[in-house]
Amino acid sequence: MASTAAGKQRIPKVAKVKNKAPAEVQITAEQLLREAKERELELLPPPPKQKITDEEELNDYKLKKRKGFEDNIRKNRTVISNWIKYAQWEESLKEILRARSIYERALDVDHRNITLWLKYAEMEMKSRQVNHARNIWDRAITILPRVNQFWYKYTYMEEMLGNVAGCRQVFERWMEWEPDEQAWHSYINFELRYKEVDKARTIYERYILLLNWIKYARFEEKHGYIAHSRKVYERAVEFFGEEHVDENLFVAFAKFEETQKEFERVRVIYKYALDRIPKHQAQELFKYYTMFEKKFGDRRGIEDVIVSKRRFQYEEEVKANPHNYDAWFDYLRLVENDADPDTVREVYERAIANIPPIQEKRHWKRYIYLWINYSLYEELEVKDPERTRQVYQACLDLIPHKKFTFAKIWLLYAQFEIRQKNLQGARKVMGTAIGKCPKNKLLKGYIELELQLREFDRCRKLYEKYLEFSPENCTTWIKFAELETILGDMERARGIFELAIGQPRLDMPEVLWKSYIDFEIEQEEFGNTRNLYKRLLQRTQHVKVWISYAKFELSIDSSDRLQRCRQIFEEANKSMRNCEEKEERLMLLESWSDFEKEFGSDTTMERVRNLLPEKVKKRRKLTAEDGSDAGWEEYYDYIFPEDAANQPNLKLLAMAKMWKRQQIVEEDKDPQSTVIQCLLV
Repeated sequence: MASTAAGKQRIPKVAKVKNKAPAEVQITAEQLLREAKERELELLPPPPKQKITDEEELNDYKLKKRKGFEDNIRKNRTVISNWIKYAQWEESLKEILRARSIYERALDVDHRNITLWLKYAEMEMKSRQVNHARNIWDRAITILPRVNQFWYKYTYMEEMLGNVAGCRQVFERWMEWEPDEQAWHSYINFELRYKEVDKARTIYERYILLLNWIKYARFEEKHGYIAHSRKVYERAVEFFGEEHVDENLFVAFAKFEETQKEFERVRVIYKYALDRIPKHQAQELFKYYTMFEKKFGDRRGIEDVIVSKRRFQYEEEVKANPHNYDAWFDYLRLVENDADPDTVREVYERAIANIPPIQEKRHWKRYIYLWINYSLYEELEVKDPERTRQVYQACLDLIPHKKFTFAKIWLLYAQFEIRQKNLQGARKVMGTAIGKCPKNKLLKGYIELELQLREFDRCRKLYEKYLEFSPENCTTWIKFAELETILGDMERARGIFELAIGQPRLDMPEVLWKSYIDFEIEQEEFGNTRNLYKRLLQRTQHVKVWISYAKFELSIDSSDRLQRCRQIFEEANKSMRNCEEKEERLMLLESWSDFEKEFGSDTTMERVRNLLPEKVKKRRKLTAEDGSDAGWEEYYDYIFPEDAANQPNLKLLAMAKMWKRQQIVEEDKDPQSTVIQCLLV
């Protein structure tokens, strides 16, 4: 019975709900979850204080904190407080570069947040990064110019640094935005702190007079009194006169007339202002004038505005640096397309008056093109030959020919005289040039000029003068001989070549000899060609001369050409046995081998093959400049069979190598003996 009672499963008692009515205070599921979350936070113990003892723990701590900050930013990028906390934490670790990077990233998210700019600038000021702080304030006042707090802090920083001029400059930029009265008083008080009473008075005049005139006129316009508003503007212009004109007044006056559809009056106002305001102060005026012409003017009016604006820019550039010749070129290109000849001449005269201060050719190269462009303008555009001649003459009088000259100017002057059909004048110019400053380019240009005129006798005389001036110039000798060849005087050409190769010093003798040999081959004077090759080989034993000589003999259509060619190769091989340059000897044998492959027999090919060298690797000792040992280096050498036969040491070395090779082969066949030898050792 007991076991039966124990086996039975007991049913738990369930409490019966007596009152099933709803409770007076209802609790929602959201409220339960919120309370659970709040109590969970209350129950959590505070995190333990962490003591960092080494650099590795510090790096782990930094990594963990940075990951947390980055996760917060990733969850909600627009919460600027997360960015600021992150940057301030990096700043506390003296990680200024990282903090700066975080602030820059935050500015990409919200560049109009005032607090962000302030915190960023304060961080740079705390870390004494003055230039970075200036850069931030400049960016802030450029993006948010109506936030006075930026201006106040910027001026305060500059004043604390003792940068009075910089502080004044910031105040001037602020005043351009026409701030409220307090800003003007701050500027005035700043000047008074440094006892600048006159400057403070000027600020008062600018504020009270200038702004009041414009506000007064706008007040009249706002209330519909158009005539009264125009009269106020006119009185303001009369009041300031031509000495104290301000572009803001004229811009406001022009905008007023534009709203009244008085376009001609607007155009007159802009032109009147541009004639009286300095160029560097009229940038806004130019901008509004251009916008007006684009809206209401024709194409000619728009072009006039653009040209005048660019002209003012170039004027400022050349005024800042008169020797900036590139700016003069741009300026002249502009006025040539638009202005009358007198204006263009005036600009050219101003440009060429800026002579380089140093008499070195590299400083004159850009300057001389001003004269060239001036002369071409007078000749091609104005079509005034007499004035063009005067420009060339003035330029040549200016150049210091004793130190250097410009052949281009002389040649252009001579070509100009030829275009004017003044051949005598052109020859006179070139004669003067050669007499004052003979140089290769001048002589070449004069000869080409006479060649075009078919004055061959004059060309001969010029070549003679040229060779007296520069007898080592091989190109001149060759050109002179080519001229005689064209004229059909072969003996004269041959004589010129003979004189040339007889010169004690030449700049390119190999080119001269090649030209002489090619000349004789063209004339089919093969005997003279052979003599030339023999004379050349007496002077040099270069391998290319031998190969060229052999190819020449092979090219002649005769029955014994192969024998002659083979004989030349043999002579070359004999003469080059004592040559130190073994690569050249190898080149000769390879060329001989190619010849035998094409024209020879098996016997001759085998003979040449037996002459080819063996390529071996060698070592040689290196010595440094101070005489110390610099180690060893490997290099490749060529051992020719003919040389090896005459040197018994080389033969003995080859036999030793063969014996060593046999020993290695035998050891490979009997490995057991090798092991026994090793054990015995």
